[in-house]
Amino acid sequence: MTSTHTEYVTVVDGVLQITISTAANGTSLDFAGINAGTEALRSADREIGAVLLTGAGPNFSAGGNVRGFAAAEDRAGHIYGLATDLHEFVRALDETIVPVVAGVQGWAAGAGMSLVCAADIAIGGPSTKLRPAYPGIALSPDGGMSWTLPRIVGAGRAREILLTDAILDAETALQLGILSRLVDDEQVPAEALEVARTLATGPRSAYASIKSLLARSNSSTLSDQLDYERDAISAAANSPAGREGVDAFVEKRKPDYQNR
Repeated sequence: MTSTHTEYVTVVDGVLQITISTAANGTSLDFAGINAGTEALRSADREIGAVLLTGAGPNFSAGGNVRGFAAAEDRAGHIYGLATDLHEFVRALDETIVPVVAGVQGWAAGAGMSLVCAADIAIGGPSTKLRPAYPGIALSPDGGMSWTLPRIVGAGRAREILLTDAILDAETALQLGILSRLVDDEQVPAEALEVARTLATGPRSAYASIKSLLARSNSSTLSDQLDYERDAISAAANSPAGREGVDAFVEKRKPDYQNR
């Protein structure tokens, strides 16, 4: 077991855990954590096999610090700077080749909901609620929500959710595909960590290929995607992880994907 700990970033057993919000300021985004997360993602080495996004309070994140918005002398400049930092974090999440898991306890509002939409897998509980929150303070989305949400729920439903500032309960978010699964509220952090740990011990090259294929599918024709899939699976067959996976299946043993 290897581990690294800082206030906002923890690495244990191949899982890079990033704390995006704290109990201070009502669990609004903590930009010390956001910026530390960006740096950690950009400097991640082969030890990292999964990323876990968490909030260190009763909520995943209540979104931006609206009181901070109000107190800023130059509100436009203040929010521009925050959005710039947040978007570097979202870009780093999008660029990482390992799976990204979110443990979504309590509320995920505003940019917190954006980060849920940016995850590959989001674990919630019965009390989890999501809300765009932007129209409530006459602002428009950031954090990529106007790009990710339509791709998850469809363009028409995304319009309705964003324009009406809809509050989505856990079951609705699960049905729409924003949340991946529900567990008991008190089990959300442990379940999200277990999912991330399991992924971190899996075939990392295969996960990278899956994420790449899914990203390409947004703009590919079916014919092009079939070519990409053919090329990817043939390359995987001759990779260390692919060889180990096939051999382990034939030999009826558990595969060892350490750093593969």
